[in-house]
Amino acid sequence: MNIDKNQIIELIRSQGNADQAAQAETELPATVDTEKDAGLLEKYGINVSDLASKLPGGLGDKLGGLGL
Repeated sequence: MNIDKNQIIELIRSQGNADQAAQAETELPATVDTEKDAGLLEKYGINVSDLASKLPGGLGDKLGGLGL
């Protein structure tokens, strides 16, 4: 799944990690491929399998929080 970097950064910020969000801004590509970039996401405490349900306005909201 491809996700805009800004959505990932906002998720990190929403978890109270402003310093990590700033670092992610410089390290993540503009479009994050959750399979290819899984290691980078894990570095910021993001579990790829839970990601869709955590993104505001993302798939989790559209699927009723099913996390699919």
